[in-house]
Amino acid sequence: MPSNNRGLMHGEAELVGTRLIVWDHKAGLEIYRSGFFGKPVGIPKPKPEQEFDVPLLLDLMEGLYLLEEGRIIVVDSKSRKSVGRQVLLAAARRTYRGFELAYRVYRDLRDKGFIVTPGIKFGADFAVYERGPGIDHAPFIVSVETPDSLMGPFEVVRAGRLATTVRKQFIIAIPDKKKGSSKVRYIVFRWFKA
Repeated sequence: MPSNNRGLMHGEAELVGTRLIVWDHKAGLEIYRSGFFGKPVGIPKPKPEQEFDVPLLLDLMEGLYLLEEGRIIVVDSKSRKSVGRQVLLAAARRTYRGFELAYRVYRDLRDKGFIVTPGIKFGADFAVYERGPGIDHAPFIVSVETPDSLMGPFEVVRAGRLATTVRKQFIIAIPDKKKGSSKVRYIVFRWFKA
């Protein structure tokens, strides 16, 4: 499992709508390489060792994590004033349905040393890597649910077919509903031929 790379250089990220942009390409490159955060502009599938001299785009989930870790500072695109956690949270809540629960899963997986990317192309919340894109394939796809969620046979079969089609293990992440709790339970589905 990869290690967390905390304490690296600070980058300044500009909040523009629902994205954060690290304009300094050297800071962006270091942030990207420290855990595959963000996407370099115009480079759809960057290689781990690839150099780039373009800005780095971060989504709000990545940005909040990096801000909380003290890895970036965030400035407003209009006022150029520094903004904090609450501003990013407010923007994320407007943009992502169920952001808080998904973010708790994102943070838990990142804190455990996994590389977490959006999983929309797999029909899930996250694709989770052990080492990172371009190094290995994401062995896990994670869907975030609440403890109250119901999953009927149709959803179970659909999840199983999707996971086997893309050769990934399907996991449901269920964050504890208690305010302030960071506990997340994971349910792993194993598929077999009868």
